[in-house]
Amino acid sequence: MLIIGIAGGTGSGKSTVVKKIIENLPQDEIVLLPQDSYYKDNGHVPVEERQSINFDHPDAFDWPLLSQQVAMLQAGKSIEQPTYSYLTCTRQPETIHIEPRDIVLIEGILALADPDLRKSMDLKVFVDADPDERLIRVIQRDVIERGRSAEAVMERYVRVLKPMHQQFIEPCKRYADLIIPEGGNNQVAIDILTMYIRRHLELPR
Repeated sequence: MLIIGIAGGTGSGKSTVVKKIIENLPQDEIVLLPQDSYYKDNGHVPVEERQSINFDHPDAFDWPLLSQQVAMLQAGKSIEQPTYSYLTCTRQPETIHIEPRDIVLIEGILALADPDLRKSMDLKVFVDADPDERLIRVIQRDVIERGRSAEAVMERYVRVLKPMHQQFIEPCKRYADLIIPEGGNNQVAIDILTMYIRRHLELPR
């Protein structure tokens, strides 16, 4: 089993990198664990207070559960991956059944932040992008997909995303074995990463 952690700031192009990797590999050989699925359940927090939760802070994640489920996959056991609702800020009763696969991708802004989780990884990747480019992508995504105003997105970027990136996400770069500049637009780096995985699977290039 090959476990790969893929981290990077919001809007850096992580999802695009992961999507391109998965598209170029056999679907039955790879499983994706999105870090967003492992947010702590905030059902006990009053509804009016949930909107102020800082989802870009390491404390927002259920690290023990994520590490436990990665260990279970390593041991050849299936897991029930949690699902999370951004609308209610709570963990949902539904889970996703995941069987062990040869390749496990752990993707998220802070995928490289936890020491115990890092120890389980065979390869650590950081997807990098210019701050201005990330801001543009965040505005486009949140306005189109989440119905927020551009002003609200920029206010949140300055108040939360930028300081959290500088304090917690950017420092994770030092742990990376591979840094992918320009995110999903860096086809050369994606091809190198894909070839690395194919070599592990002993697939023809």
